[in-house]
Amino acid sequence: MALPREYRMLYDVQQLLKEFNVFVYVGKRLYDIELMAIELDHLYEAGVVDKTTYMKAKIVLRKEHREEERREKSGRLY
Repeated sequence: MALPREYRMLYDVQQLLKEFNVFVYVGKRLYDIELMAIELDHLYEAGVVDKTTYMKAKIVLRKEHREEERREKSGRLY
């Protein structure tokens, strides 16, 4: 059995999705985050991701989405 993983950054969620051969790159970070959330929902609904993992990853995606929206509104680049 695999050890529980920490989900703190977008990279961590990307690695989770990668385990299921889900690679997301749309070209705009905000859209990438939104598509990752949709893919994560599908994995959870299919029963291949447990509830704890799903919730932790969703929290990261929501946080990243909020930060990216703020970044875009302020006109800041990375």
